Amino acid sequence: MMDYQVHALQNGIRILHKPTASNISHACIIVNAGSRDEANSKDGLAHFIEHLLFKKTERRNTNQILNRLELVGADLNAYTTKEYTCIHASFLKPHLERSLDLFEDIVFHSVFPEDEMVKEKDVILDEISSYHDQPDEAINDDFEDLLFDGHPLGRNILGTAQSVRSFSQKDIFDFIGENYSTDEIIIGICGDYDFKTLIRVSEKIFSKIPGNKTQRERIKVNSYKAKEFRFKKPINQSHCVIGNRSFAMHHEYKTGFLLLNNLLGGTGMSSRLNLEIREKHGIAYTIESNYSPMSDTGIFSIYFGTDPDKLPKALQLVERELKKLRDNKIGPLQLRQAKQKFIGQIALGEENRMGLLISMTKSLLDYGRVDSLEEVFNKINAVTAHQLQEIANQMFEPTLLSRLIFEPQEDS
Repeated sequence: MMDYQVHALQNGIRILHKPTASNISHACIIVNAGSRDEANSKDGLAHFIEHLLFKKTERRNTNQILNRLELVGADLNAYTTKEYTCIHASFLKPHLERSLDLFEDIVFHSVFPEDEMVKEKDVILDEISSYHDQPDEAINDDFEDLLFDGHPLGRNILGTAQSVRSFSQKDIFDFIGENYSTDEIIIGICGDYDFKTLIRVSEKIFSKIPGNKTQRERIKVNSYKAKEFRFKKPINQSHCVIGNRSFAMHHEYKTGFLLLNNLLGGTGMSSRLNLEIREKHGIAYTIESNYSPMSDTGIFSIYFGTDPDKLPKALQLVERELKKLRDNKIGPLQLRQAKQKFIGQIALGEENRMGLLISMTKSLLDYGRVDSLEEVFNKINAVTAHQLQEIANQMFEPTLLSRLIFEPQEDS
């Protein structure tokens, strides 16, 4: 079994504990609310709120919030995704209560003052501008917009300059009231603590939060049709993303596709795309594929950057690799090697305790349980060559693959 314990408070907030024999502890609070939960024309609101949580509460100003953990050498940070908001901290073992108390204060007692909203809008507008200067990042977000055209999942997490300027205090409190449901909030703690002590501390800090079960229903994903777009940009390299909508997190093929994606273009230098396009032909410095399952859909994408004159060749080579996986079953040796590699990467990932804790906390939120490493490895080992070929034929079907290409502008 995965070594963890869970305690539910009366208000619905759950506490997950992963015991470790270390003087360094980690904690996170994950709220099941992200950019897909924003109302129309409020793109970027979830991310804006995440920024403002660090600004002012009923009992602390910005400096007091930032210094609360930094003064004891701890690290505090946060991020927003399409479906989650996560605040996390790493600290020495004695500072658990201090850290959880700060989480409770910023998540449940932030006041979002107008002057801080004005300043933070400027910060995020700068973030949006700098992001547009990074075509390798911008193209991936624009590709998601292409996959989910007209649906909240397609919108950029940062929002637009226009939407960010429009945010009001009312927008913030409305979003929190509609989406910060206490039974969809989990606090994960990884450290050397007695579970009874941890429950006592958690009850003391979080039990006074009133239960708030929202009736939110996420907008179902819309229909999908493959598209291709090319845009001229003031850049030197061509950038390309190819991909498709994919399996949701509860789909029976999720594990198989995670394995297949890792074989195709996952981390490490030995992926098929990296060996063929970078090592053999030398026509792309970066080439990778990604599969991100979400609650009711998923995203599969291949990204690469190359010289404009090498783009047709790179596209041809990518298509050839996808065709091989559609047409041919993976041999027993290759399948065993792919499984060994993936299992090894997951096992090594356990060393990153904050990453592990966030992963466990999300798993509890999404599935109501956390698989042990043995269970994860068993699922990977159960994947067959036939299943991988079936997944390849579903996901890599040419008529279902969308393309987005950024090309350099010609000199006038």
